[in-house]
Amino acid sequence: MTAHILFVDDDSTFLDSLRRILHSHREEWTMTFVMSVEEALRQLGRSNVDAVVSDLQMPDLTGFDLLQSIAASPRARHIPVIIMTGAAERDLKRRALDRGATDLLNKPVDSDDLVARIRSALRLKSYQDQIRAQNDVLDRKVQERTRALDASRVDLIWRLGRVAEFRDEQTGNHIVRVGSYCKVLAEALGMSRDFAEMIFLTSPLHDIGKIGIPDGILLQPRKLTSAEWDIMRRHCTIGADILRQDAKMGSPLWAVSAIDSTDEPDGRRNPFLEMASSIALAHHEWWDGTGYPQRSSGEGIPLEARLVAVADVYDALSSARPYKPAFPEPQVLRIMNEKAGLHFDPAVYRAFLQALDRFRAIRAQYGDHVDPGDAGSVAA
Repeated sequence: MTAHILFVDDDSTFLDSLRRILHSHREEWTMTFVMSVEEALRQLGRSNVDAVVSDLQMPDLTGFDLLQSIAASPRARHIPVIIMTGAAERDLKRRALDRGATDLLNKPVDSDDLVARIRSALRLKSYQDQIRAQNDVLDRKVQERTRALDASRVDLIWRLGRVAEFRDEQTGNHIVRVGSYCKVLAEALGMSRDFAEMIFLTSPLHDIGKIGIPDGILLQPRKLTSAEWDIMRRHCTIGADILRQDAKMGSPLWAVSAIDSTDEPDGRRNPFLEMASSIALAHHEWWDGTGYPQRSSGEGIPLEARLVAVADVYDALSSARPYKPAFPEPQVLRIMNEKAGLHFDPAVYRAFLQALDRFRAIRAQYGDHVDPGDAGSVAA
């Protein structure tokens, strides 16, 4: 494909002289000649141009206006511009270079000099195009790599969350549903997209602390004694301890650098681990202060934990367990309604009722008889 050169000058006689000078290059280049900046901008908007050769001083819009418009255009800003000026116009030349001109050409134009300057501009454009093409390829590879890492992270989170579920004979779909419910609740409450995505990823780890509870208590089919309940409740603090960022302090140096994904240059806590540990610690707290392990109440309970409390109870009541059948939805809602304002944050519970159809859809899609599959597509 031949290069396309756009020439701009308000003097038709001068443009005719350029045509004659460049006649022998008509098979090498496609050349367009226009007499105003307005027409030049129209050409730039409707056709691919590889270089512009323009006079500076023209009536109405000038070469400075052309430079400014080209610099502001995502489509045209990479096009090299050669500005033609009088030999004595030093201040204008400096201003033209400051505005983004690639090269300067003195009038009257020497044919060999003109051809050399155009070829130099075209080489520059070719190099820039190659660099941009390489950058586009690199950007695509980075995006693909980022997507792969994100998918791996989600997969790892589901697997970690299922560790606890397998131990007490719940299904892996429980954590998929809880994560999805929490995202729906966050959206219903008008939380930011970042918050909704974060709680979707962190809420499946709410019961990770159960890996520290002895089987004799965790799998006990009978009602637990008071002492056994005290041990069971420890899963909240165990989970928070596992997920706190300072757990890396006991790791070898190579591992510390690998897991330290904080986005904060001043060393503040990783927001992912911050939310995950907050949920693990507080998802059994009650709005009225009668929950555990810290007996926090009201807005003293982190919002993310208040969302998980509703999602977790809804799923537990709706699901069959070794010690109970799955309750029908009217019974589930009756039980939960009695706990609104006691167990549950009233605002979160209202959001739950408003989003109930979406909860039902998630439950139908990811029931206990369904393989969790690709969790990255849940609760879209």
